[in-house]
Amino acid sequence: MNISFTDKQEKYIASQLSSGDFQNASEVVRDALRLHELFRNRVLEELRKEIDKGWDSPVSKRNVKDILKTKAKK
Repeated sequence: MNISFTDKQEKYIASQLSSGDFQNASEVVRDALRLHELFRNRVLEELRKEIDKGWDSPVSKRNVKDILKTKAKK
């Protein structure tokens, strides 16, 4: 598998290697992917919970314009 990185990403990987926390670039990338998976799963779980709350809540008596007006005031 070939992966291309931006200059900024390459510099970040190099800084992680020079910190001594990782032995090679593959370890940095694997760690980043593990963290990405955890973060993504958490975000998706939170979104699903919010969607479920919406489905389970009573029907609002407000219309879309009323909701947008309330949001604009904040």
